[in-house]
Amino acid sequence: MKKNVKIISIMFLTVMLSTSAFATNGDNMIAIGPVSRAMGGVGIAYPLDAISAVFANPAAMCFGEYCPASEFNFSGTLFMPEVDTKITNTAIGTYKAESDEKIYAIPAIGFSVPMGSGPSNWRFGLAAYGVTGLGVDYRGTDIDTNPSAYGGYPLASGSYTAMQIMKFAPAVSFQPTTRLSLGLGLHIDYASLDLRNGSSFNYGFGLQPGVIYKPTDHLSLGLTYTTSQSVDHENVADFDGDGSLDTLTMEAPQQLGLGAAYKFFNGKLLLEVDVKWINWSDAKGYGEDDFDWEDQWVFGVGAQVEPVSNLYLRAGYNYGENPVKEHQNFSGSKTVQGKTMSTYYYETFRIVGFPAIVEHHLTFGIGYKFTDRLKLDLGYMYAFENTIRESGTDFAGNPVTLESSLSESSIDFGLTWRF
Repeated sequence: MKKNVKIISIMFLTVMLSTSAFATNGDNMIAIGPVSRAMGGVGIAYPLDAISAVFANPAAMCFGEYCPASEFNFSGTLFMPEVDTKITNTAIGTYKAESDEKIYAIPAIGFSVPMGSGPSNWRFGLAAYGVTGLGVDYRGTDIDTNPSAYGGYPLASGSYTAMQIMKFAPAVSFQPTTRLSLGLGLHIDYASLDLRNGSSFNYGFGLQPGVIYKPTDHLSLGLTYTTSQSVDHENVADFDGDGSLDTLTMEAPQQLGLGAAYKFFNGKLLLEVDVKWINWSDAKGYGEDDFDWEDQWVFGVGAQVEPVSNLYLRAGYNYGENPVKEHQNFSGSKTVQGKTMSTYYYETFRIVGFPAIVEHHLTFGIGYKFTDRLKLDLGYMYAFENTIRESGTDFAGNPVTLESSLSESSIDFGLTWRF
């Protein structure tokens, strides 16, 4: 037992020291783990493993397929974003570039165990995962220049950005009746932000209550809420050009999620639907008074079928409308968290540096249970390319057009061990 605890501790440390890059519903991953991600990010009403239960709805731990036993999950995601941008200025010409292409490895682990030595209606879960990531790297490209015709000023702000949030999430769940489960998770965020002046690290905290009700053996309904979680990033950029680095507060927004799942053919076919509301407009750093994202409704639908014993095929679709607002005919100056900056540099920071704009995602996956204790899962996600474009004037009054495009793909794998 001590050896198992040591192995799990090392894995948790590995996850907490890792980084992530782009995400897909705004700057959030659509889900955690290869099972949920292969089913369009669903899991609020019927998560299929411990790690997605802790992430999607902690109440689900009491209704997991592993109950009343224990389960440990390890998963990894290879995330591959493709992003490019173009700036057209009537005074100095057109500049375009592709962000440095990288493959980002994002590990995640989680487990769920009964509380107590005998039969219990209480369960404890713990997970660590990368949930938020966003960034571009145009260093050394045409976008990362100080054109001589531009008075030596930089062509754009936001030519290098890197934002990550790792979550450490302990959770408990309680099953008062055979058809009802309640859960509560604590979110401990370890967040970093690098705007080319070195990484700024800090912590945020939040809660995630949830409930699942099963009116019949085949139908499951879920509800979950996540509080906002604020993090102050000190000395990240000189937004107002006064020669000193400023603090930028970024707040992970509050979220509300609803889910429904139904099992057909004695459980051989599972269909699940989720709806989430993400309150970007009221989150500091994202809202109208800052970088102006609007609220996002996310819709996920997924299916799992077991065509033969121990083999699982999965597919899904996820849609979340681009939350980054377009600002046509921009000009003048803009104040963000008490710092006044040129609207042109404000807009390049939004459009060039943080183009979290993909909307449509297709997902697929396969799983195989080798024994009652060991299962392997694989998944694939593709986020179709989307483009944001807006026009206005730069600080010298020249007409300018900003454009960024983003698409994403990822490969997921996971191992499940039940004990």
